[in-house]
Amino acid sequence: MFYWVLKNVLVGPPLRLVWRPWVDGSEHVPPTGGAILASNHLSFSDSFFMPLVVPRKVTFLAKAEYFTGPGLRGQLTARFFRGAGQVPVDRSGGRASEAALRAGLQVLRRGELLGVYPEGTRSPDGRLYRGRTGVARMALEARVPVLPVAMINTEKVQPPGQAVPNLGEVGIRIGLPLDFSRYQGLEGDRFVLRSMTDEIMYELMQLSGQEYVDTYATTAKARLAPPAEDRPRR
Repeated sequence: MFYWVLKNVLVGPPLRLVWRPWVDGSEHVPPTGGAILASNHLSFSDSFFMPLVVPRKVTFLAKAEYFTGPGLRGQLTARFFRGAGQVPVDRSGGRASEAALRAGLQVLRRGELLGVYPEGTRSPDGRLYRGRTGVARMALEARVPVLPVAMINTEKVQPPGQAVPNLGEVGIRIGLPLDFSRYQGLEGDRFVLRSMTDEIMYELMQLSGQEYVDTYATTAKARLAPPAEDRPRR
C-alpha cells in the first residue's frame, strides 16, 4: 500500500511533473512472473525514476546503511525504505554477499520484479563498469529472464553527493528480455556466470551509449579517492 501511495500520490506526481521522464521499451516488462531488471547506476535517483515508469512493483536490494542511520533522519530514512518494500543487504562481501543473493532469490521466487545494479555501486565518472556475477547466478537459480535497463542523464539531474536535484531530462530504456535457460544447471560455473554477466553489460552499453571500462567501479573509486592525508578532517 505504501509503495502505491509513494508512486501515485507522494513522490510519483512531482517527479513526472518536474522531470517528465520518458521511457522506451516498457512493453518488454513481463505482466506476471519473476524477472530481474539489471540497470546501470549513475545516481541515487535511479531507484526513484526506474520504478516510476515500470507498471509493476520493483523491489531493490538496498544497502544496509540506509536502514541503520543515526538520529531522526536515520529513522525516517529506514521507515521510508521499509515502507517502499526495499530489502536491506550487507554489501561487505563474503557471507554478506551470499545473504544478499538469498534475499534477491526470495523476491524472484514470489514472482516479483527485482531491481539490481550489476556494477555494485554508482559509477564515479558516468562510464559503465564491469558487472558483478550475482545477477547471473540469481537469474539461473530462480529461472527468470534478465531485462537490461539503461538510465539516461540521471547523473546530471542528481550528481553523486548532491542532495538537491537539478532540472533536466531523464530517460529510461528497457531492452528485450535475455533468456539464459541454455545455461540451466551451471550456476556454480564461474566462467558461465562471467559470460552471462558480460552479455548483460554489453546490452547495457548498447542501450545507454556509455563507454565501457573493464574494471570494477569500486576499484575505480578507490583510485580516484584522494590520499588519506589530503582528505578534509571533521
